[in-house]
Amino acid sequence: MSGAVLFSFFVVLTVTSYLATRQLFLTYRHPLLNPVFLSTIVIIAVLKVTGYGLEDYRPAKEAMTFLLGPATVALALPLYHNRRVLMQHTLPVLAGVMAGSLTTMAAALLAGRILQLDPTVLLSLGPKSVTVPIAVEISRLAGGDASLTAAFVVATGMIGSIMGPSLLTLCRVRSQVARGLALGTVSHGQGTAVALLESETAGAMGGVAMAIAAVFTALVAPYYLPLFLY
Repeated sequence: MSGAVLFSFFVVLTVTSYLATRQLFLTYRHPLLNPVFLSTIVIIAVLKVTGYGLEDYRPAKEAMTFLLGPATVALALPLYHNRRVLMQHTLPVLAGVMAGSLTTMAAALLAGRILQLDPTVLLSLGPKSVTVPIAVEISRLAGGDASLTAAFVVATGMIGSIMGPSLLTLCRVRSQVARGLALGTVSHGQGTAVALLESETAGAMGGVAMAIAAVFTALVAPYYLPLFLY
């Protein structure tokens, strides 16, 4: 295929895979039918069958990744629709997101200490629950490895978006505000995307949590992460 045809093929493949797996998730609500997880498997399978590699897929990936910026800005719409809910819960939202950010960093770092991970790996693991661009910069400032941090962030988002809703249900968390805040705080963009599939309120709260967690983590992580090295 020519470059333009291949580009179009991979864009259509990605969009179609996501829409199909999203419909499956909305129909059956099974954690393993998470759209990001399942559509990724579909795309990898197609690449393997057709003999194309990551470099062939990269131009389409970069074009769609560019749209993450506008998609993030678009989260302002459900937030606007739920502005009264946010105003009613301002203090609990701030306290919950900050506590959640500190707790998720501490849990990961303590687990790393128990497993006797190298300090560089620990510092790379700490900011795993915020979006990649911010997590990478936090990791660099703290002395971690940016590539490792990016991998940890993607893995955290994937695992959190798959297991998070089921765990919240198991813990009898029914409030859409609380569910959205939990998913956005721990699993950043991927968690927020799953929250949006639950309801507009959960998605709005997920977007708020993702933003607050990113800012708060960026401010405290350079001082907080080194505490777990000693």
